[in-house]
Amino acid sequence: MNAAHTIGIIGGGQLARMMYEAAIGLDLEVRLLAEGPDVSAARVVREVTVGDFTDPAVVREFAAGCDVITFDHEHVPTGLLAGLEAAGVLVRPGPAALVHAQDKLLMRECLGDGLGLPCPRWRACRDADELRALGSELGWPVIAKASRGGYDGHGVWRLDGPADADAPFEESLSVSAGERVVIIGEEFVDFARELSVVVVRGPDGRALSYPVSETVQDGGVCVETTTPAPGLSAARQSGIRALGLRIADALGVVGLLAVELMERRDGGVVVNELAMRPHNTGHWTLDGAVTSQFENHLRAVAGLPLGATDARAPWCTMRNVLGGRSADSVGDFAHVAAADPGLRVQFYGKSLRPGRKRGHVTVYGDDCDRVRARARAAAAYLMGEDND
Repeated sequence: MNAAHTIGIIGGGQLARMMYEAAIGLDLEVRLLAEGPDVSAARVVREVTVGDFTDPAVVREFAAGCDVITFDHEHVPTGLLAGLEAAGVLVRPGPAALVHAQDKLLMRECLGDGLGLPCPRWRACRDADELRALGSELGWPVIAKASRGGYDGHGVWRLDGPADADAPFEESLSVSAGERVVIIGEEFVDFARELSVVVVRGPDGRALSYPVSETVQDGGVCVETTTPAPGLSAARQSGIRALGLRIADALGVVGLLAVELMERRDGGVVVNELAMRPHNTGHWTLDGAVTSQFENHLRAVAGLPLGATDARAPWCTMRNVLGGRSADSVGDFAHVAAADPGLRVQFYGKSLRPGRKRGHVTVYGDDCDRVRARARAAAAYLMGEDND
């Protein structure tokens, strides 16, 4: 087996930081192209290049010292990545797959129109009048999304009536040169809850899925996951996992694919978003699964055998730590660890700022309600929301 030994990660956020931790045990060398010297992963990775990931010269020079390139985020221009591939650089996931996570219009066309998978009713809108016409047809409210440049709720608008239709066309989003932003109008799905399935696929086409998670979002930001999704029958679990595997295979993904879904009140699901790298809704796997999403992503992109995706316990809850009680994360950890030695806390090496993802708490065990309560209590303390 010809496995890659040196992994180049573009992007220096917490996902790269946790990939680096997984790489140590696999004896893989990691090189990082970071946005700045003090970003999350740059604080721990030994070999760091600071540079602009949209600059072809910077990326080419960085890639020259790596066996394979992978990503902490989806924002590297696909044209730049196609140039790397043409020059013989191994890129995983490749640009032909990654573009479906970068461009929501292409994603909807491929998954809905091409593969016939369940998606919200949607239409690309050239101006506010077309968006108003769609709202009249589908009924208000409707959801508007920028095809590119959005993240964590940015680039997504809930439009309650015709008067709101101008807003998506007035707000500018940061995108790379040459990338076109289209406004997509979608039906408002009155969902019962949000779900996520994370799958991993190797270069040989072999793929595995993790159990389906229930996710809780607040303002477009994930705050909690519980795995497996409570109340989801074995048949529905199996069907959603198969859906994730089908998408990964159809797009030719190598590495992690996270599929975010909305569960309708009648039990059906629709695909909401895709991500092709370790994902917030898969953080529970770091402590709650036999093989974490971070290790499996590296195994896949390096061409190594995939690890088992089974859960370690019947239930696992991950709760994000947004903001913080204080800048003393070590001292705050000491308090929650003394109160509950069985929980796990992961900090991202980030400075304190309101609403910023600074870490997460994971708890697993035999009782779903108890596991959730423990994770919530610890996260509330770490965020200073425990009313102490």
